[in-house]
Amino acid sequence: MARRRKGRSVDGILVLDKPPGRSSNGAMVTARAIYNASKAGHTGALDPLATGVLPVCFGEATKFSQFLLDADKEYRSHFIFGQQTDTGDAEGSVLAEVDASHLTAAELESQIAKLRGDILQVPPMYSALKRDGKPLYELARKGITVERPARPVTIREFVLESFTPGALAVAVVRVRCTKGTYIRSLAEDLGAAIGCGAHVSSLRRLQAGPFVEAQSVSTEQLQALRDREDFDGLDALLLPITDALGHIPQLTLGDTAAYYLLQGQPVQVSGAPTSGEVVLLAEGGKFLGIGEILDDGRVTPRRLLSTVG
Repeated sequence: MARRRKGRSVDGILVLDKPPGRSSNGAMVTARAIYNASKAGHTGALDPLATGVLPVCFGEATKFSQFLLDADKEYRSHFIFGQQTDTGDAEGSVLAEVDASHLTAAELESQIAKLRGDILQVPPMYSALKRDGKPLYELARKGITVERPARPVTIREFVLESFTPGALAVAVVRVRCTKGTYIRSLAEDLGAAIGCGAHVSSLRRLQAGPFVEAQSVSTEQLQALRDREDFDGLDALLLPITDALGHIPQLTLGDTAAYYLLQGQPVQVSGAPTSGEVVLLAEGGKFLGIGEILDDGRVTPRRLLSTVG
């Protein structure tokens, strides 16, 4: 017999402000413990060095986490030019130092422009990508380097916000990009193009999909509510699942169509889009799940809530 999950039945999305020095999974586990939630998952890892927006899905929201995993992200980062590290960030060992005093903001802007748009990016060795079932960072820690195929990513925005020249020059940049983009690789690619090396000294995620920094809540704020056993206050911080699905057209079903669709049967719905995914709503606006338009125009369920009352 399956073991029952311990904890409260909690559904919704928490926009967590991940603290520095913690893995994304560790930060999610802390949030889950504070909520005493039976089920939770995060929606895209941040490096331990990084801070910022980490949407955490609780309960039924975990079924729709892929939409946030696939979403664009936005970051602000400090790049240090003149110093190359083995990890591409400040947590690594310094491999080489080159005087970067010659670097100007104009030259940096010129090189940044070459990295905007659709590019191919080689993932860093110190990453969670797997080779033969093992994370690359485990191999890197043993001094093993393996070939990593370049992957297509899109850099939608890459803005130089400020620049401080010097032997170790500092640039503050803002990047909006597609999933799977490594900001450390952008820093290393810039350092290589300029000829002085570079690494990331700080990284903050400003946005993940529709969720922004202003919505984020720190673990300290959560813990303060838990210390008072204010679960109503904690639950009030959760956002509805539909907030993650605003880019998908909505379709409201009548009672009969909703009944058959919830039984797993495709249904004909007047006014439905001609193709693609749709957010399924019952009359009154209650969220039911995600459906897809079939070639014959009917709507079929793809991912539904476990219970719809």
